[in-house]
Amino acid sequence: MKTRCIALLSTFAFAACVHAGEPRTDSYVENERDIAVEQPGPHEGTGTTTAYPFFDDAEGFETIFRKRALHPGASIGAHLNDKDEIYYILSGEGELMLDGETRAVGPGDAILTRDGSRHALYQRGSEDLVIFIVYRKRPATPTPTPTP
Repeated sequence: MKTRCIALLSTFAFAACVHAGEPRTDSYVENERDIAVEQPGPHEGTGTTTAYPFFDDAEGFETIFRKRALHPGASIGAHLNDKDEIYYILSGEGELMLDGETRAVGPGDAILTRDGSRHALYQRGSEDLVIFIVYRKRPATPTPTPTP
């Protein structure tokens, strides 16, 4: 089966793969209230966040599409990226550290962090910093077959 990948950037970033030939019959809708997970700040960040891992269990779907709310005092800790990744700020105020430079970010800002880039994101202000995060899943590492 051939796969054709397309990317669309609108009010948020989204990438999807469309299978040519057979129509898919496993499309569905998820609501954030059903998948919300309270977590500490990722990458050893501070505070509390709420993650909304949309379509994490979708078979054959190669895109991570996540909403995350960084509650007051929360952060995504500084880390070296091992993939290209997009953050899109929906609401709130934040401070982005990207490759040693710091700047304020807010609603409407889209951030591209490349493989090898170092970054962190800090919630600032009194309201949650709410973002979409989009990146391509890494292929599963095959389990080595033992030799007799």
